[in-house]
Amino acid sequence: MSRQQQESQGVVLTGYHSNAELLPKIGPRAPVSCPPAQVHEPAMPRTGHYTVQQNQITHPADGSGPSATEGGTKTSTTDPPNSQDSLDELEMDDYWKEVENITKGEQEEAWLTEAGLARLFDDSLAADQDQEEDSAVFLSTLTRSQAAAVERRVTTLQQTLLRRRNRQHVPDVRDIFRPPEKHEEPIELKGGSENGQKDITSAETETELNVEVAFSEQALTYRDNHQRAKVTASPNSPDDKLPNFKLLRDKTGQTRIGDLSPLDMKKVRRLVLVESTALFDTAGIDLKADKPVKVKTKESGLFGVPLATLLEQDHRRAPGTKVPLILQRLINQIEEEGLDTEGLLRIPGAATRVKLLCQEFETSFYDGTFPWQQLKQHDAASLLKLFIRELPLPLLTVEYLNAFFAVNKLPTKKQQLQALNLLILLLPEANRDTLKALVEFFHRVIDHQDKNKMTLNNVSVVMAPNIFMFKGFRSKVTEQQEFSMATSTAHIVRLLIRYQNLLWTIPKFIMTQVRQQNMESHRKQYKERAVRKLLKKMTTDKPSEKAVPEESSQGFIRVQAPQFNKVSMAVQLTGELQAADVLTRFLSQDSSVAVEQEELCLYEIGGNIKERCLDGETYMKDLFELNPAAEWVIRAVHR
Repeated sequence: MSRQQQESQGVVLTGYHSNAELLPKIGPRAPVSCPPAQVHEPAMPRTGHYTVQQNQITHPADGSGPSATEGGTKTSTTDPPNSQDSLDELEMDDYWKEVENITKGEQEEAWLTEAGLARLFDDSLAADQDQEEDSAVFLSTLTRSQAAAVERRVTTLQQTLLRRRNRQHVPDVRDIFRPPEKHEEPIELKGGSENGQKDITSAETETELNVEVAFSEQALTYRDNHQRAKVTASPNSPDDKLPNFKLLRDKTGQTRIGDLSPLDMKKVRRLVLVESTALFDTAGIDLKADKPVKVKTKESGLFGVPLATLLEQDHRRAPGTKVPLILQRLINQIEEEGLDTEGLLRIPGAATRVKLLCQEFETSFYDGTFPWQQLKQHDAASLLKLFIRELPLPLLTVEYLNAFFAVNKLPTKKQQLQALNLLILLLPEANRDTLKALVEFFHRVIDHQDKNKMTLNNVSVVMAPNIFMFKGFRSKVTEQQEFSMATSTAHIVRLLIRYQNLLWTIPKFIMTQVRQQNMESHRKQYKERAVRKLLKKMTTDKPSEKAVPEESSQGFIRVQAPQFNKVSMAVQLTGELQAADVLTRFLSQDSSVAVEQEELCLYEIGGNIKERCLDGETYMKDLFELNPAAEWVIRAVHR
């Protein structure tokens, strides 16, 4: 496919930036991400890296690479058509096109594999019936824009695979996304339209976040309505210029990260990967997730140790720890001294003293002999920032760091916020929990800005380089790049702090798709069991979906509490009954329960969900209508 054809189909090509000026004058060349071309009499080896571009081609800064006219055709105004130089340049152009095709194919293959859709390009996996059915169920729940994101990458990968030997056949994208047969019925959930969505054109103010409609679908509508309008974010705007976004209230309850079972969270992550890619696609941003890198790391200690290793150490001392103990202790130390100190987080501790303290922490933190009473507040803040910077892999991960950078390219603050919500859901649990602990602490610092003079802007500017510039990163960027990153990364940190209560939640449209997948899986299981029951003439098989209890049909639900003396109780469903009301009634009837209501959770279990801890403001009648086959269980929970 020619470059002109690719552009007409909306495929965004990556531009190439030369690093020739960064090469040493003498000695071996620095390692590069792709091999240099073999050219005749080169003036300088061509090296560099690809960057995200929006429908344009970036030329090498050193001018050594092939130029392109507006239409993408190679021209020469000084050399005869058959000169050796012209032939060499054409060979170079072909070479870099081939490198680009290969790289893009590998990236799409990795993306589809991460989304659990490897079967779409690997015929050898088709023999796995479970994998095939899982992919079919997953694809059946995708929205228009999500399906387009998958289809676009399957198409690109097919073009790459067809060039390879011994790969004569790959699945046809038209078969993967074929229209449903007439006898196939769409999956529906009570209380919503197809895919559980409402009309995108419904009234919505700029400060209301609609989480019932896929973000990428909303972005498509915005793009169609503002084709010629250029709306850009203003990272330098003051704190009060950030909109006061709020979620449209969902009567079936808000779902926070950590409220779902691991099985459902796995489904969430696959859907979020596709949805985030589709959202960036609407803005013409082609994201390239970097592959995980192997770095030499310490196997023990506190500073310069991977998060996973730290938490493994901490679990031996405090099971269930989600945030490294050293980080928790430093935050507590800063807060114990009071958050009114002027310049908190901004004024550094003495460098030599911080270095000595770091060494002392390594030897005495876990045995409890560190003299905390001698630790000054500014030194503790410097140690906290050092801990984040010294992580061998970035807190936002190598895979998604570029995606966080690219958030600023989205046209509106609402889309930027939606993208951050999705990216946080993609982070590994340890990274996500640690980031949340940090931004919550930053918010508490800002609450005292009248005394400490640390506003949202001030905290964001100070903390952005510590979060985004991980160990070894600065050696890979130029001074100009570092300067341009300052404003954009500070803006991302501002959004993380200001909207933390919205970002660590799972959008309802994702939850709707998870319920659809579970319903479809249950339907298949029920059919299989029915066939086995008929063949074996067994009458004792239990159906896969529990029948609605008679109590429920009469307006009551049975709430179980197996951990406590009062094993169960019947609760009448009314239009105003909320999950918090159920917990209050339970505590009033069982005086032996020695826990606070905040430590209890009413769970929705079974039906079209595996397990979900309910938000206290969940309206039980609305949720029951959405999932009538669920069981309702009260358990103690440690957040």
